[in-house]
Amino acid sequence: MAVLSKTLGIDLGTVFTRVADAEQVLLEEPTVVAIEIDHKKMVEKMVAAGHQARDMAGRVPDSIEVTRPLQNGVIADYEITQTLLSYLLQRVSGPLRFFRPQVMISVPYGVTSVERRAVYEAVMEAGSREAGLIQQSLAAALGIDLPIGSPSGNMVISLGGGCTEAAVLAMYSIVSADTLRSGGLELDEAIVTYVRRKYGVVIGQPTAEQLKIKIGAAVPQDNELSMEVQGQDQVTGLPRPVTLATGEVVEALQDPLKRITETCRRVLEKTPPELVSDVIDRGVAICGGGALLRGVDKLLTKSLGIPAYLVDNPLTCVVEGAVKALGMQPVLRRSLPQV
Repeated sequence: MAVLSKTLGIDLGTVFTRVADAEQVLLEEPTVVAIEIDHKKMVEKMVAAGHQARDMAGRVPDSIEVTRPLQNGVIADYEITQTLLSYLLQRVSGPLRFFRPQVMISVPYGVTSVERRAVYEAVMEAGSREAGLIQQSLAAALGIDLPIGSPSGNMVISLGGGCTEAAVLAMYSIVSADTLRSGGLELDEAIVTYVRRKYGVVIGQPTAEQLKIKIGAAVPQDNELSMEVQGQDQVTGLPRPVTLATGEVVEALQDPLKRITETCRRVLEKTPPELVSDVIDRGVAICGGGALLRGVDKLLTKSLGIPAYLVDNPLTCVVEGAVKALGMQPVLRRSLPQV
């Protein structure tokens, strides 16, 4: 039975969850679940998950709750996370009764033993035959094909939706790393706050995300873009359009971006000088959804004093690296988190 079962990598993210096998990424779904709550019977039932659940946000009655079961990279609601993982595994593996998959799942660097145990138990309860954990930065380095098996230093910065992780790696291990428990969602909140303060208009997180994606940037741009969005006037409560330019979004994002660059600088400060020298020569690899923000490579290059570059597969490198790790467990064993 073990021979017939799948080997899968899972990137369990705050915003998106990705599942891949050795050949391809099998699915990518928002880490969002819609739950129907029966207060009389005190039971919860999953109505939808992934894209379908995200489309329901803000458009459902009080009896249905649309929720993110992960916050800042770690499990906030164990039962809903387990239900979501079970749903995703059944989609890629079919009925799990006989041929349960072997899974490698990513976790942020520095999570507590309790948080690690919650992820492990959730994926086992969801239907895995065997499960291992791998730090996001180590998985990303494997997915990018960085030469981390040598005694030279390689640096990876993963800009996720719920957390930001920076690490220097050598000899298949993390030498120094730090995790900031905020990411792309905090950038969205910064845009919401900016629009409310400057224009007196309230917009939702999905609208702020569209502003960030379509006209946003980490540094001032020569090519200024603009976008009109609909919001709710704080005084009248009525709909009111407002037009924002790229420069305004850049201004709104400065504080959260400063916290991200400070986290990356701290990692370099506690890295041995010889490895820092290697990183200067090789540059810094940037991945994660936040890496797609225009100019973030220039911002990190300027603040760190080291060339930073966007990798070819920023969204999928973590899940692809998790799959590779399954075949490299003998050399990675001392580096992987223990449950």
